[in-house]
Amino acid sequence: MRRAVVAGVTCLVLAGVGYAAADVVDLAPGILTYDGAPVAPPTPTGSASQSPAWAPLPSAPAAIPSPTASASIPTPPTSRGLADVLGPLVKDPWLGPSVGVSVRDGLTGRELYAVQPSVPRAPASTLKLLSTLAVTQNLDLDARMRTRVVTGDTPGEIVLVAAGDTLLGAGKSDDDVVEGRAGIATLADQVAQALIDRSAGPVTLRVDATYAAGPPYPATWKKEDIAAGYTQSVSMLDLVSQRAAAGRPAPAVPEAGVAAALAKALTTRGHPTKVVPLKGHGTAAPAGATELGAVESATYGEHLGVALLHSDNALTENLVRQAMVAAGESPAAPLAPPQFVVKQLAKAGVPTAGLKLLDVSGLSPGQTVTTTALADVLTLATTDQLPELRRAIAGLPVAGLSGSLSDRYRSKETKVVAGIPRAKTGTLAGISSLAGTTVDADGRLLSFVVLADDVPPSSGTLGARKALDRFVTALTECGCH
Repeated sequence: MRRAVVAGVTCLVLAGVGYAAADVVDLAPGILTYDGAPVAPPTPTGSASQSPAWAPLPSAPAAIPSPTASASIPTPPTSRGLADVLGPLVKDPWLGPSVGVSVRDGLTGRELYAVQPSVPRAPASTLKLLSTLAVTQNLDLDARMRTRVVTGDTPGEIVLVAAGDTLLGAGKSDDDVVEGRAGIATLADQVAQALIDRSAGPVTLRVDATYAAGPPYPATWKKEDIAAGYTQSVSMLDLVSQRAAAGRPAPAVPEAGVAAALAKALTTRGHPTKVVPLKGHGTAAPAGATELGAVESATYGEHLGVALLHSDNALTENLVRQAMVAAGESPAAPLAPPQFVVKQLAKAGVPTAGLKLLDVSGLSPGQTVTTTALADVLTLATTDQLPELRRAIAGLPVAGLSGSLSDRYRSKETKVVAGIPRAKTGTLAGISSLAGTTVDADGRLLSFVVLADDVPPSSGTLGARKALDRFVTALTECGCH
């Protein structure tokens, strides 16, 4: 049986956060992956088979039936068949000499094809899949962050209380978007009316940023990457308009920008407002303070979707820190978040041997994971053992359509599978990786992980990226029996 068209499948292309994360050089090449002068590409080995030009999107049904539930369920490819097709592609010179591979049956989790899956390798941003497990197992994906303004310690003081939302909009709240669902203008309207009701005059505004507080940057992030706008500080309060972009760094203290925007809005509404400079994370709002206004973010699930779609380093770190608080742990210590992720992986039965995590986003150099660990996380999702994780994995970038895969799978060799594979990209200097799911030519759900951490010098590692896309194209187009 050839690949069946999955009815009712849609692809939601989320709006971008407008900044380049470590591996969003896949969208706009930058210094992180320019690891040398351009060289003539090696001659790749292997080739992808041809297929019809159309390609249905893979589905993520609420429950995957077992292989014995219906005779109509296609059988998985064989290990021999996969080895014949994928073996030459793994040896593509663009991937270099250090390649780890795991291809698994999506329904059973059985490993069908592997190359050194237990060897630790640098993951780049595919590490975010490990963090996704920790987030989904500790945060309610349907819950929202509530940014509030409350009364302060004195009658003339008000306090802006951070609650984790770094996708605040400057205007009115908009229920139809993720970025900007909670708006400063709407919050100012509420607070201004509350101040009128209290017959308040001029006020001073301070920020309480004590929630999920930790270091502004993981110690192992490179300063030049921050300065170049490839990431930004990990805060619990920020405006979408302040987020970093390649060549445009974000403000070092994003909370100050939010406070300034709110103060300006209150002043224009007749309440002159002076901002108290934030020192550290400030101090907590008074216990029992009266709420003057509040706006709610998009859901945690939607924020996680943005983080995965655009490989947002700071947002991923933010969500892991919030997951720690929900689990009763503190993210204050420098290595507490990566240690938390490792602990959550072990709790879920994912092997942690070979893991060396220095952050939870994959931006830091010197980190290692195994192909097996990443493959196990995907298996927990595809086999529906962790339904909330499955939800998140279903929202990964779609080949040729969205996020960090939006400009890939456009070549003559790979465009035939555009719309089918969903994957998390990972790209740093000398490192290129891809991990996700696809549906093969017979309609069988498969997961795949490919880590290459010693790719040859090239302009932006584009050669390795294309080699990975050829690998996934061949896997998707292969019945391999």
